[in-house]
Amino acid sequence: MSLDLGSSVKEGSQGVKRIDSKERKHLQEARDERRFLRGPQSRWSELTRALRIFGELLHGFRRLHFVGPCVTVFGSARIHEGHHYYQLGRDIGAAIAKTGFTVMTGGGPGIMEAANRGAKDVEGRSVGCNIVLPHEQNPNPYLDAFVEFNYFFVRKMMLAKYSYAFVALPGGLGTLDELFEIATLVQTGKVRDFPIILAGKDYWHPMVDYLRHTMVRQGTIDKADVDRFVITDSPEEIAELVAHTARHKFGLAHGVWKPRWWLLERDIT
Repeated sequence: MSLDLGSSVKEGSQGVKRIDSKERKHLQEARDERRFLRGPQSRWSELTRALRIFGELLHGFRRLHFVGPCVTVFGSARIHEGHHYYQLGRDIGAAIAKTGFTVMTGGGPGIMEAANRGAKDVEGRSVGCNIVLPHEQNPNPYLDAFVEFNYFFVRKMMLAKYSYAFVALPGGLGTLDELFEIATLVQTGKVRDFPIILAGKDYWHPMVDYLRHTMVRQGTIDKADVDRFVITDSPEEIAELVAHTARHKFGLAHGVWKPRWWLLERDIT
């Protein structure tokens, strides 16, 4: 079989499927990251990877420098419009944006889309930090700014760096990973005691009960680690808690850094 230089093919149950250059690039990056996690590589490989990671960090810093104070919303990409958790995410995004905060998400579909959409419903600011995956996760259409990352740890750092509070709606392993990383950062004092809010009470109560009745009793975490979670389904309560904590406890005064043309910077809008 002959192949042109701009594409490749793969076999599937429906015959031959053409893979475009972008998908091929994502597959190559996934293979590259698997090699990275196997252990030591050549010195040249480690150096070039370190430079790529630095470049990704720098790109994120420059792109997100002007987003303003954020609240990060976590949640599943698999919950779509028509589900009551999608509507809850949309209402929460709108309520947060009304207080003047930028709504930040992973930039994908599902709950992430809902929160970004809610922010745009009230003409608020909305940004996304997406991750490059072999099976592409496209950005949702409700974003003022969108940054794509190859490395999960860089993406998670960006979601934490610019936010004054964190809201977790129902989600899977990715949501749990993001939620407990933030909880660990707060527990260990790496970030200040920003609110961690669980929206979707019926979904989160079994997990919180496990933390309280198993992990606390076994002494692996403290009661304060569980009490730190705020569980509510009220968008207004969430927005009020976020605004009050940021402004009165941490002295936040809303403002956005201004781009400098001579640094080739630009605003998100």
